Amino acid sequence: MSRKGLFLFIAAGVAWGLPYFFIRIAVEDFSTPTIIFARVVVGAAVLLPLAIRRNAIRPALKAWPWVLAFAFIEMVGPWWLITEAERSITSGLAGLLVATVPFFAILLALVWLKDRSVLHPKTILGLVIGFAGVVLLVGIDSFAGHIDPVAVLMMIGASIGYAIAPMMVSQKAGEVPTIGVISLSMVIVSIVYAPFALANLPAEIAAGPSTESWISLVVLGVVCSALAFVIFFALIEQIGSARATLITYLNTAVAIVLGILFLAEPLTTGILIGFPMVLIGSYFASKKHAVKG
Repeated sequence: MSRKGLFLFIAAGVAWGLPYFFIRIAVEDFSTPTIIFARVVVGAAVLLPLAIRRNAIRPALKAWPWVLAFAFIEMVGPWWLITEAERSITSGLAGLLVATVPFFAILLALVWLKDRSVLHPKTILGLVIGFAGVVLLVGIDSFAGHIDPVAVLMMIGASIGYAIAPMMVSQKAGEVPTIGVISLSMVIVSIVYAPFALANLPAEIAAGPSTESWISLVVLGVVCSALAFVIFFALIEQIGSARATLITYLNTAVAIVLGILFLAEPLTTGILIGFPMVLIGSYFASKKHAVKG
């Protein structure tokens, strides 16, 4: 991985490790539609002027079927699933469950893109170790009564969407400027969630949300949505869509540390066993290997 690729990898991992922390704060005062609506409205407000200035909206409009699909597969569905799941599970666990994204991305790269490089034994070993860590985490903590299985399934569903959407756009609309795809997607998502958010918002405001919840909405929009997507697509250009999803392993570390330090979330036996395995798996899976034949 180049120096630029490494920088983008770390930046994207941190930017997308933060949402789980801020979502966990925001759900205390706001409904799921309101949180998602705020994310995309703030994100679009940041990105749209830049996209217009760079003439990126027209190409995105021409590729509207893929942009529409991206909006639903990457944002509308997964963001609802994750936000709802975090009403029942910790932010650290949410971040750790999203570490299954590379598993699904590698399968897609093999089946859809016919990328034989993912068949290298060390890549497979890394994915198996990392995924086994997640399985052990869920199994141990479920047995101890720390995990809601429905929330786990919701997080897995979101992970599948996260694996599909970036790969789809890079293959089907790769010539469209990234900022145009993201900006237009956020506009679409805001339209989808606007009726539900606006119906809930008056009562939520009347209840007096905390300052932390308001700040969380802003950070989710500016950093975790607008900035994070731009960095992530730049990362895809550097290292490819399948390996770019490996930032989810770094996301995990950020989410767990923030949850423990600032939200007093427990450091469970499952995390102690599963998290190191996820990191080891990330090390092996992220290395690019040549496959002969």
